[in-house]
Amino acid sequence: MVIGYGTITFRLHNCSSLKEKRGIIKSTIQRLRNGFNASIAEVEYNDSLSQAEIGFALVGNDRRMINAKMDKLIVFTENLHLAELIDTKMEMIHI
Repeated sequence: MVIGYGTITFRLHNCSSLKEKRGIIKSTIQRLRNGFNASIAEVEYNDSLSQAEIGFALVGNDRRMINAKMDKLIVFTENLHLAELIDTKMEMIHI
């Protein structure tokens, strides 16, 4: 079994309320869940108007497939243009 996980950090411009920020993050999370069948959640900067961080995890039996899916997930997130992507981290574990 291969587990791929990581984080994506965003900078949010012109957010005037936490409600507006959460709308952007929830939209991003839902699109990623639908497109990649991944476990995703907001994991950091919950009370910040200017930053957000989401964590994701994928499980499979092929290391190359999990790595390719994680790469595509990050590119897809960046192409949504809902927020500025400022950092990504990814790791894989083989169990």
